[in-house]
Amino acid sequence: MSEVPGELKYCQSHEWVRKEADGSLTVGISDHAQALLGDLVFVETPEVGASFAAGDACAVVESVKAASDVYAPVAGEVLAVNEDLADSPEAVNNEPYGAGWIFRLQPADAAAVDALLDAATYTAHIESEG
Repeated sequence: MSEVPGELKYCQSHEWVRKEADGSLTVGISDHAQALLGDLVFVETPEVGASFAAGDACAVVESVKAASDVYAPVAGEVLAVNEDLADSPEAVNNEPYGAGWIFRLQPADAAAVDALLDAATYTAHIESEG
């Protein structure tokens, strides 16, 4: 069973989002997603300062099995990326909700986060995928 922390928001495309005290959002992929991908060998992070619309592909995670896009959970500008992933992409496997975060986003509309899935709804979503 995948870990789904209750304090985070989620996308159906398996990104997680944590609201930070300064209003920014930290984004990564869920425990479920990293388990499906298997051992990650490369993470392509977005450029700091780049702006994305909700649902835009903005990063790539590559495993021994496949490469998968990571999508912007809401519209916004990239404030920071996890540069440690260049040398340690396995951090996404080992700590998907901690050291494996991928980027930080300044949302164009802070309320847009409220429309994302809560933990219970995301859990039901991944269970429905089988």
